[in-house]
Amino acid sequence: MNRWRNSRYMQLLTLVGALMLVLLIRLFILTVAEKEEWSQAAENLSTKTIYETAPRGQILDRNGEVLAGNAYAMSVRMSKGTMTDEKLNDSILKLTRLLGQNGDTLSASFPIRLDGENRPVYEDGADREAFLKQFGLSEYLNAAEAFSKLRKYFTIEDTLSRGDARNIMVVRSQMAELGYKKYMPVTVARDVSDQTVSILEESGNAYPGVEVFSEVSRIYPNGNTASHILGYLGKISDSEKEKYGEENGYQSWDLIGKDGIEKAYEDVLRGKSGEEKIRVNAAGNFVKSIGKTEAQKGKDVILTIDLQIQKAAEQALEKALAAMRTGSGFTGEYGSYSMEMAQKAQVGAVVALDVKSGEVLAMASCPDFDPNLFASGISSEDWESLQSENPRDPLSPAPMYNVATMSAVQPGSIFKMVTATAAMECGLDPGRKLYDDGYVQVGNKSFGCVVWNRSHRKHGYLNLQEALEVSCNYYFFDAATGYDFYTGSSLGYEKKIGIDTIMDYARQYGLGQPTGIEIPETVTETPSRESKIQGLKNSLENVLLAQAETWFERSVTQNRALLDRKVEEITGWIGSELTRSEVEEKLERISGIQTERISELADLCKYTYIDQATWNTADALNIAIGQGMNSYTPLQMAGYIATLGNKGVRNPISLVEKIEGRGKIEKDSISKVEVKDETCFDEIIGGMVKVANGENGSLRGIFGDFPVTVAAKSGTAQRSGKINPPDEEEYIREHLGAIAPYLSWEEIQAEKERLMEEYPDIYTSRHTAVRRALINLSNGRVTAQTIDQYKADYDNFAWVVSMAPAEDPQIAVAVMIAQGGAAANAAPIAKEVMGTYFQQQENK
Repeated sequence: MNRWRNSRYMQLLTLVGALMLVLLIRLFILTVAEKEEWSQAAENLSTKTIYETAPRGQILDRNGEVLAGNAYAMSVRMSKGTMTDEKLNDSILKLTRLLGQNGDTLSASFPIRLDGENRPVYEDGADREAFLKQFGLSEYLNAAEAFSKLRKYFTIEDTLSRGDARNIMVVRSQMAELGYKKYMPVTVARDVSDQTVSILEESGNAYPGVEVFSEVSRIYPNGNTASHILGYLGKISDSEKEKYGEENGYQSWDLIGKDGIEKAYEDVLRGKSGEEKIRVNAAGNFVKSIGKTEAQKGKDVILTIDLQIQKAAEQALEKALAAMRTGSGFTGEYGSYSMEMAQKAQVGAVVALDVKSGEVLAMASCPDFDPNLFASGISSEDWESLQSENPRDPLSPAPMYNVATMSAVQPGSIFKMVTATAAMECGLDPGRKLYDDGYVQVGNKSFGCVVWNRSHRKHGYLNLQEALEVSCNYYFFDAATGYDFYTGSSLGYEKKIGIDTIMDYARQYGLGQPTGIEIPETVTETPSRESKIQGLKNSLENVLLAQAETWFERSVTQNRALLDRKVEEITGWIGSELTRSEVEEKLERISGIQTERISELADLCKYTYIDQATWNTADALNIAIGQGMNSYTPLQMAGYIATLGNKGVRNPISLVEKIEGRGKIEKDSISKVEVKDETCFDEIIGGMVKVANGENGSLRGIFGDFPVTVAAKSGTAQRSGKINPPDEEEYIREHLGAIAPYLSWEEIQAEKERLMEEYPDIYTSRHTAVRRALINLSNGRVTAQTIDQYKADYDNFAWVVSMAPAEDPQIAVAVMIAQGGAAANAAPIAKEVMGTYFQQQENK
């Protein structure tokens, strides 16, 4: 028995000894081995960091003019520290009364205001629910009830007026929003008066927790100037938090570049935030400052643009658009002209490049915006004012949209220099005269010159330069096909010419290619058979999906995955050589197609899509004169003209010249348009000189008196399609009596709702659903064309490209006016830009 007890005792003693040994080892680890780690953790519990936003680097023009800079102002901030509610409220009260006496205002918004009769009311649009929830209050409280509850929440004395009480609430609610970061100060008032600064600095002890500090904000001294180039600042969105999280040094309240150079060079422009280490107590309140590092300004970015040329471009563009809409006169620094009426001309762009370097001298889009609106956070009203007037119309004025880099449209006749290059490389003799017989007939469609289409006149015999001078379409139909349509004979080219040849030279000139510019741009590839086939596939897919109930049985339309597979099989036939009977046989083998519709569907697939999946003569004629599938931005067109003026040497286009402390930006390598003889460029430029100066040149009246010889080309591009109204439902309802008088609006609404409910992936908007509802209910009597017949047509686009001096081009300018009517309407803008450029050169 004693032996057993002794054994038990020894077991317990051993266990206790082991536990003590573990504790001793652990104590050793904590106090010796991990001393630094745990000391730092303890330090972090009582040490916090306050960040001071660093000034951003400036954005300057090529001459050092400030385009985006920093404004410094004296502001007031406040922290609670160790103050009691009573002492804190007293300090806030004294401060807000001082601010009011000196005409300064509180910077924070507050969802409750006092009306004319001093009664609490909610601010319009305020998120009162979120605000009240923050303080544990019911969302159903009216403003007076919420005001009373908050008064108690913040222990504000009943003897204070409502105005004083509200001021205390404004500051206290700011502090409450900090949550666990309540040691941070809040900015109470910005850009305060000198009187306020003087009093606070002289009598600081009378205002506990209050501090005057210098605050920096972004400023754009030239307002709207170069806004699409510079971009703007904005708050870090939820989707950007991971990229700009605190691990990268950003705080949630920091503003970042959202567009333009501000965004593209965010990592350069952004400075290094200052930091102040402070000690806080267990409640998280400020105790004392431990150390401070000053904020470091970001690097300056120097652009290639010239502020004076940029201003000239913007002013000329805006003034010219206004003159076009009224058909009135345009008066600039370098001439006065009568504008042809173009009532829909509201959007345009102009780009000026240094021919020798590819640097952007000016790039303007109209309409534009004031980036100062974003400098400290944009209001909802201002944001709304910057949105598109009609989101359903891609040509509707949208102030924040960079037309110069993002709008890819048909170039019209300014593309003819590409066709001329390809033709001469294949064997066209530029001196040979070809006869313009008015129009070319292809099947049941005719392709004519402008003079033929207007008055049935002909240009007669023309060589290349003369054809460029009068912009003869017929000549370029011959050149693009290697065929003399008047005589019906070959032009005897050494190499076969076709669309692919022309497109190859378009790409060499930079069309359909990224330009190298540092801000976002749209790049639409040059036309190819592959892109045409893909376009036809997409079009047929849209038709089959939109009309799914017309072609397929219900078992297919109710299964989206099954429907997609069948549509994909049908569209996959485009690009294959199939007869009409083969198409019908293939359709018959696909289960789920309505039997009585197979013949009709076979016709649609065969004649509208499959037969079009190859280049034909009509395509060649359209593409040769810049119509058809051609689609390029004003920036690309300026690069193309600069390349032509540089005798085929294509520079990457750039907006940034250098960065402070880093020197000039390295650019991508140049490329060269491959030609056998560079005199082909002289032939083309000679023709452009005739456009601007020749007896029959369309731009002679504008450039003929210019002191420097200009080479130019005008172009009028047609845009097909109708202008969509802002609301398709309202449009259909307004015209229903004329479109389908036998249908009621109630029937259409019911069918629209059914389509959106049963096919949410297809009818994603009420605009498309209401159209399909109308077509369905009419049993096919109403077509898309019938619906759109009361919509307005797009007017022609006006293009002018130019370079000077013609004998050794230094500057290239491209101007595009959406719905600008006559091409010559764009020329005065180019002249103003060139005039300013050469005046600058003379001054230098």
